[in-house]
Amino acid sequence: MEKGVQRWVVDVSKWEPTPHDFFSALTLLPQHDHTSITRFLKMEDRKRALVSRLLQYTLVHEVTGIPYGEINIKRTLEGKPYLDCDKVGLEFPNFNFNVSHHGDYVAIASEPLCLVGLDIVSHMIPQIETIPEFIQNFSSYFSNLEWDNIIEAGSNDEILIEFYRYWCLKEAYVKAIGSGLSSRLDNVEFHHISWRDISVKIDGVYKKEWRFWLFELGNRHWVSIARGDPRAATGSYKRTLTRAEFTEVEYNEGLHLPCASFIFKTVEQLSSVLRKARR
Repeated sequence: MEKGVQRWVVDVSKWEPTPHDFFSALTLLPQHDHTSITRFLKMEDRKRALVSRLLQYTLVHEVTGIPYGEINIKRTLEGKPYLDCDKVGLEFPNFNFNVSHHGDYVAIASEPLCLVGLDIVSHMIPQIETIPEFIQNFSSYFSNLEWDNIIEAGSNDEILIEFYRYWCLKEAYVKAIGSGLSSRLDNVEFHHISWRDISVKIDGVYKKEWRFWLFELGNRHWVSIARGDPRAATGSYKRTLTRAEFTEVEYNEGLHLPCASFIFKTVEQLSSVLRKARR
């Protein structure tokens, strides 16, 4: 199963495509994906959307071995991508993936059994409001303990960093279960020891069936990974899963798989794989 645990990331700030380069990469994707990329007006947004889909098709092909022409990636009503295919082998009893992009990076993470959620945040300093005013807009999403930890973190810059770390974890959790930020999140409370050994309480109860990781990607970006129980998936997303029920032994095997390190990829590498796969 360990092959199903993948973490890939692309630094899109290093990709400056000519119009020809961009179109060449775009044509590697199915036609129905094109409008979801070209609908963006800004080139930076188009780049992130394009790279996100290149990552999805390349990872699914390379990890599962499904022929490119048979890969069918859809989205739930909440916007979570999923693989609609019955050709994933028994090696991956519940293969799923998640994508995220913010700032300079676009990333993808996959899991063979547990739910996976992924989020990237860039340390962006608010331009219109002060940092205390900015974070106050989000206070309802945090528990009292989390909020105290944020506002007592130190300087304004340290407060903002603490805010982004908690926010990144909460986003990874809601993305793992296929929900959205409209969900109540002040009851999802994160605990940690120097941002390691991260655990979560939901409605005051520790959830041992969940694991979390938080990494610094560099250049003031953070990325979080959530790995958890398929039974926690929202209804629309749960219906896309191969299996939601596992024995305790099966589930613990998936839960305690090593968390792979992020591997940096380039657009050229992804494009090369897909060109070969399309032949």
